[in-house]
Amino acid sequence: MINLFRLALIVLVTGFLAILGIVSCLFIPSGDGVIVLARIWSRLLLGICRVKVEVRGAEKIVPPGPYVFLSNHQSQFDIPAAAVTIPIQFRILAKKELFRIPVFGWVLRLSGFVGIERQNREKAIRSLDEAAHRIRRGQSLLIYAEGTRSPDGSLLPYKKGGFILAIQAGVPVIPLTILGSRKVLPKGSLRIRPGTIHVVVGDPIDPRQYRVEEKEALMARVRAVMTATLEEGSPPE
Repeated sequence: MINLFRLALIVLVTGFLAILGIVSCLFIPSGDGVIVLARIWSRLLLGICRVKVEVRGAEKIVPPGPYVFLSNHQSQFDIPAAAVTIPIQFRILAKKELFRIPVFGWVLRLSGFVGIERQNREKAIRSLDEAAHRIRRGQSLLIYAEGTRSPDGSLLPYKKGGFILAIQAGVPVIPLTILGSRKVLPKGSLRIRPGTIHVVVGDPIDPRQYRVEEKEALMARVRAVMTATLEEGSPPE
């Protein structure tokens, strides 16, 4: 019963703030107001579900950016965890299907989130080019390196697109390793469990030392950072 109440409250809060997000884009065409609302939504969601977020290494994100944040992905709660971790304006590279959801998808489109058509290589390349252009103009981007949520918490194979984008954009890459979110809400489940999510901010990496043809080397470097952090595990609560 408590879980159903939480889910209902989340739907109401999400719908209300999504509508506010659409309205905010009319007054702030850049979409920056949506990120402010996203942080409010994140804190409300975390509070409703009795989930804490502990961040280590936050001082490595020096405003104003831009940065390319590359994160692992274990749960839907990774999104609010990232929103309260990243202190600057950013957008997310998201699958195009999300943009087709009424109201929610409209907010993503109006606020400048980047949709990628994974099944169409030509459209995906155009999306990555557009994203690289935005980053070079000063807009940070969050990318889930695996492209989907891990069912067991282990790192899945990385998608190459985000790393090609980081090299093309030429701005610092910051690995984000998220621990504990799968315990809060595993993939395929609607049962939310109170707990603590830990976000570890890695040292910035200069992607300009890599060429696009060397993207695997950048992928290996980011993977080594995340693997080491995941093996270290969450600190005791």
